Amino acid sequence: MNIREQALEITGASRGAGGDPASAMLGILSMPAAGMEVQRTAIVIVVGGAQYRVGSHRQFVQLARRLAGAGHPVLRFDLPGMGDSPGASVPFEQTAPHIGAAIDATVRASGAHRIVLWGLCDGASASLLYLQARRDARVAGLVLLNPWVRSEAGLARTRVKHYYRQRLLEPAFWRKLWAGGVGLKALRDLGRNLRSMRRKRPQSLSFQELMALAWQGFEGKTLLILSTRDVTAQEFAECLASDAPWRQAAQRPTVTRHDLQGADHTCSQPASQQEVEALTLRWLATLTR
Repeated sequence: MNIREQALEITGASRGAGGDPASAMLGILSMPAAGMEVQRTAIVIVVGGAQYRVGSHRQFVQLARRLAGAGHPVLRFDLPGMGDSPGASVPFEQTAPHIGAAIDATVRASGAHRIVLWGLCDGASASLLYLQARRDARVAGLVLLNPWVRSEAGLARTRVKHYYRQRLLEPAFWRKLWAGGVGLKALRDLGRNLRSMRRKRPQSLSFQELMALAWQGFEGKTLLILSTRDVTAQEFAECLASDAPWRQAAQRPTVTRHDLQGADHTCSQPASQQEVEALTLRWLATLTR
């Protein structure tokens, strides 16, 4: 393994406006091998969901080591209550203090001048919410893999477009409908999803709207990767197609989009995972141009 790795204690996070001290978090910093040129752009992997710093099928370990092998410092860390970090777990909407502390620790330990936040699912969402909360000028780039924008209406819209539309074209569906049973249940489900699509939005800004605002205001570069076999990615693509703020943010020249053919949510197949790593490396090279 042509890299160096060290455990990093991450301190300095606080819990939002209350300022209650949070427990230290544990991270693993991957660095290029001794004697190798160290890039000034470091990557902080923001873990989402019920995951810790290793990731599904060691996704984050392999990503960190490949990027470090190319010269980039990379931090992957456990949020409170996950992996080896003590304390109560934190919802992804409230992780800004912890992401900020992880960036501080990465800059101190590696000497990096710029940070790229790399997130999968609600790790990608948390990255955008961090920018909305902090406007951190050190963050020069984002890599967003299958961002989480789940809402009842959004999920209903995605199901209607990507599932029910196809089902209505299938002869087997109509045979079941005439025979009773499954077909009638499918129609009832379709009606429920159509009603969900039409429900009014709440008055206060949702986390999805805060994400869109953050992305619109972000002046750095973004690599957006969407898996073609993932409902979460389909929901995000629906936002881009149907919601003006999301569409305007995605159409800027600073955004590079790549649809990952045949990939699932976590890119569990080795070929998909390796493609994500290669895409990230090629895109990182554009940050220094």
